[in-house]
Amino acid sequence: MPFFAVTAIFMGLPWIILHYITRWKTAATITTDDEVLLDELYQLARRLDDRMDTVERLVASDNPEFQPKRIRADLESDNQQLRELDRLIAEKKGTAK
Repeated sequence: MPFFAVTAIFMGLPWIILHYITRWKTAATITTDDEVLLDELYQLARRLDDRMDTVERLVASDNPEFQPKRIRADLESDNQQLRELDRLIAEKKGTAK
């Protein structure tokens, strides 16, 4: 009986701990390729948002009754989250250099 207890303590317990540490380290994490892809998607979304604003301005200039369904680009509350994201990206790029 003492042999099994000693074996469990000195072999089993470290094996379990190391096993789960290995599983934790190999868990799904964001890779540099994923970060690059997210950055590209973010830049694409920004360009599409700018294009949509331009289209809405053009349609509004041709048709005074046009009321855009989207939130207007000049509202600070609409752009606050984008500015915060821009700030976080700038900070990350500043620390990565």
